[in-house]
Amino acid sequence: MPDSQATYAEVVLPLAVPKLYTYLIPPELADHATPGIRAVVQFGARRFYTAIIWRIHNQEPETYRPKVIEALLDDHPVVDANQMKLWEWIADYYLCTLGDVMNAALPAGMKLESETIVMLHPHFNHSYENLDDDGYLVAEALSVQHQLKVKDVQELLGKKTVYPLLRQLIDLKVVVLEESIREGYKPKTEQVVKLAEEYSSQKARQALFDELSRAPKQLDILMNYFHMASLGKRLTKGELLEATGRNYSAFNRMVERGIFVLEEETVSRIHTAEESGSGMPELSAIQQEAMDSIRQHWEQKDAVLLHGVTSSGKTEIYIRLMQEALDAGKQVLYLLPEIALTAQMVQRLQRVFGKETGIYHSRFSAMERVEIWQHVQAGRFQVLIGARSALFLPFRNLGLVIVDEEHDRSYKQFDPAPRYNARDSAILMASIYGAKVLLGSATPSIESYYNARQGKYGLVELMQRYGGVQMPELRLVDVTKSARVADSSTHLSEVLVGAIKDALDQREQVILFRNRRGYASMLVCGTCGHTPECKNCDISLTYHRYANQLRCHYCGYHIPTVVECPACGAHNMRVMGFGTEKIEDELKLLFEHAKVGRLDLDAAKGKHGHAQIISDFEQGRLDILVGTQMVTKGLDFERVGLVGILSADQLMYFPEFRAHERAFQLMVQVAGRSGRKHKQGKVLIQARNLTHPILHMVLQNDYVRFYEEEIAQRRKFSYPPIVRLVQLHLRHKESDRVLQAARQVYMLLQRHLGKRVYDPVVPSPARLRGLFLADILIKLERKGTTLHRVRDLIRQAELLLAQDSKLKSVQIFADADPY
Repeated sequence: MPDSQATYAEVVLPLAVPKLYTYLIPPELADHATPGIRAVVQFGARRFYTAIIWRIHNQEPETYRPKVIEALLDDHPVVDANQMKLWEWIADYYLCTLGDVMNAALPAGMKLESETIVMLHPHFNHSYENLDDDGYLVAEALSVQHQLKVKDVQELLGKKTVYPLLRQLIDLKVVVLEESIREGYKPKTEQVVKLAEEYSSQKARQALFDELSRAPKQLDILMNYFHMASLGKRLTKGELLEATGRNYSAFNRMVERGIFVLEEETVSRIHTAEESGSGMPELSAIQQEAMDSIRQHWEQKDAVLLHGVTSSGKTEIYIRLMQEALDAGKQVLYLLPEIALTAQMVQRLQRVFGKETGIYHSRFSAMERVEIWQHVQAGRFQVLIGARSALFLPFRNLGLVIVDEEHDRSYKQFDPAPRYNARDSAILMASIYGAKVLLGSATPSIESYYNARQGKYGLVELMQRYGGVQMPELRLVDVTKSARVADSSTHLSEVLVGAIKDALDQREQVILFRNRRGYASMLVCGTCGHTPECKNCDISLTYHRYANQLRCHYCGYHIPTVVECPACGAHNMRVMGFGTEKIEDELKLLFEHAKVGRLDLDAAKGKHGHAQIISDFEQGRLDILVGTQMVTKGLDFERVGLVGILSADQLMYFPEFRAHERAFQLMVQVAGRSGRKHKQGKVLIQARNLTHPILHMVLQNDYVRFYEEEIAQRRKFSYPPIVRLVQLHLRHKESDRVLQAARQVYMLLQRHLGKRVYDPVVPSPARLRGLFLADILIKLERKGTTLHRVRDLIRQAELLLAQDSKLKSVQIFADADPY
């Protein structure tokens, strides 16, 4: 009979399992177990994981015998009740599991996981007669190192798949496998140098100086120690050695003699700002009116959309409202779409809020993210700036969420699950905490503007630039009539080249926008027409000249640049198309004395790569900056007099219902980088079809007209925000199987949802990372058919495929609100 006194815990595992799993809480842990703390549990035959305790009850599972929780890792919950509500909403709305959300939310350093350790069998007699070469190498290595991780065996043999060999060695009683819990977060420590206690008196110190007079190197270290210690700060071993020429032997001798004592001290990996220096920004009358209007809307609604043209001073309003939240004892979350924006914005906010400002994004190491998590939970940071993952931080008293550039596509996570939109999730999170939300953009998303028009959000508009800065002069350039583009010597028109020269002559900076990185879109054999393609994806390889590579931007596959055609052997490989690398090269040839920089994923590598490029441009160390959409992201530069947009046509003619929206947003945003306080900026847009209506709306900066025409099209063809989209993605290494599976899933869904389900389609590209793809689109009314119904049908579809031996290996997953 079940023990009615036993206590059980339902836990979330960092795995995509549909249900919570129940474990028995041992009596010695019962008093400490509480929802939100981490527990070490065994799942499966051998593996151990960090799980989050979700619920505690006295009901034993009916269908399986629960295992016992191995250990608890925390004294207090690392995930509180508000975070749990957010996790549950994300899992429910975005059609994923709580394990998926846990993986996205918790820093990797907070998730322990066991790893397989390979050791020699205790009864192995060191007989190698029955072993092949690989088995011999493993046994020999273990006889020296005693134990190996599986990845060590893979590196030793130069193979990815080693488990068949390990099973063979287990059967031969050569090795045994054990699971070892891998440590997660480790505090950072430094060795602090202190003078031994016996030298605390002046007399003892004088004697020490006399004694070391015959050891000049040690005496030099001692004198440096006293000088640096007199400045009143703790002195680390590294700092002292750096100041004394890295004389390790002399220093170690002083430690051995007991002159110095080394103590390990825990230090933070997080570099906080100095005390705040600048005061609150002064607001113009128009800005003050906008801020008052935001406050009035907040009295009735929780979310407000601030539609302000580029350079209208939205940030000054944000700062004022943030200070009001801090004065009320509340925390503030400031979301930005990409890391590229954080450097400039962080500096600006740190000047105002100082040490209260924290930063959180994916470029931080796993250990740094754990420490930021701990700082937020302890209330040390009151202002948090971050990309979409900052949404999951453990706020204690959140009062305001600002979503800057709310229209940006980077707020949507596409892979892996949870495929959530941070903007929409932030609004839900704010309602959980009782916080207010401010969405800001010069080019709002159609969804947000629609919600504001419908009265769901408040709407405040700021249609004048701050400080008397004029809106830039925009001009279309017909590249079909350009002499320079026609002779293929450059992709810059004669008009644009002349404008760049004029801007440089006037000591102004230039930004050129091309939404494609690399040197050229592809290489093509001029003799037979062959194009090198990715071996994993159905796509041509992009030519990167600086790296001398052909590279796939989907899976990362790359090969050396092809000189001889692999198909016909001709030495006639030609570049087709152009990217940011090629524009950078052309600019260096055309303007030899100009300093040219590039801002794209290839150029901005490392944790501080983005910040360095932006800083160089901001400080005037670069004259021309060419980049992808990173240069459109709300960056603010004082000296930019000219912006050039290349190949505008490619932005508009894209096979996706949001193509016009994204084209309008990108062009208006990058155009907004131009303009100075005492001089009107200039924007040149190169295109072939100058009659396209989107171009003329961009020229007039007419967002309202653009919205009216776009929402009419969305109504006509049933696209968001009129309906809600769910897209099912199916993947398999064989194209026939994925299409067969898609057909069966479609028929199941169509029986229950009718015309809401559309026929399966093969997307472009049709194969990614070695897997063939098929998509099924579902359009749901905003009221009526719920996502719960769709979730149930997707589970039925998974069961349907699992019952077919040929289709059970087809992967299927859902994406709510795709694109």
